[in-house]
Amino acid sequence: MARKLLLALAALVIAAFAGLMLTKTYPYYTFEKGIFFLTTKSDETNDSPIFRLGFYVHITTSLVVLVLGLLQFLPWLARLGPGLHRGLGKGYVLGILALAAPSGLILAYFANGGLAAQVGFTLQCLVWWLCTWKAYRTARQRQWPLHVDWMLRSFAVTLAALALRGESYVMYYVFETKPIETYLTVVWLSWVGNLIAVEMLLEAGLGRYFLREFMPQLRAKLAA
Repeated sequence: MARKLLLALAALVIAAFAGLMLTKTYPYYTFEKGIFFLTTKSDETNDSPIFRLGFYVHITTSLVVLVLGLLQFLPWLARLGPGLHRGLGKGYVLGILALAAPSGLILAYFANGGLAAQVGFTLQCLVWWLCTWKAYRTARQRQWPLHVDWMLRSFAVTLAALALRGESYVMYYVFETKPIETYLTVVWLSWVGNLIAVEMLLEAGLGRYFLREFMPQLRAKLAA
């Protein structure tokens, strides 16, 4: 019961964050160059068609895969039918492999903060792509325990956007770090920290829990 309550709370936090991100991204669809995050970019960058394409594809698809990823981990939704779960999963995988991660690589190239930030964001996108690909391949091979583990790793990287903002707030307002120190730290901590956390949760049995919830016929076997 406690585990279910914690997971429900986590789902509510992620859903609230998705709603917040929707309100934050909506103003960008006026396609103006001098608003919010875009004001941190040079005129040359803002005038780059490649940057503009990468930016709008990324902010759109990242929000979509965040929601699709959350829906993938709601057992009651999966029990409505394997077709629904499979369809949502395909949308999540395709969104990351074809759009969100590649567009993230474009933004990584134009990242503020120099080489450290560029490398951090680039590796994040590559790891995101790889974890998602492994989740897809293990599903195709019907290796369900591995599929769940890789999906959790993939979603951990998807949640880097949430972690980045939360960690930035804590570092800047609680520990009073300088803006550049905060930024360069969370560029790496937001996704590396999430991956470390998910590996600890996998060791504690989170993957087996989801597998039992999604495939009740395996409960007795997995509990042994």
